[in-house]
Amino acid sequence: MPAGVSWGKYLKFTTCAILSMLAGSQVVHIYYRPLDDLDKYIEDAKKRAGMS
Repeated sequence: MPAGVSWGKYLKFTTCAILSMLAGSQVVHIYYRPLDDLDKYIEDAKKRAGMS
């Protein structure tokens, strides 16, 4: 394993990193709600591009 780390520690670190990344993205979607106005942005972009 990299830098002489055992498989157990490497897998534990990787699992914790993935879980914290998933939790962070979930927090962003719960509190900041970035997809709520996605349809509006798509319609605006279509109008600016001359589609529909």
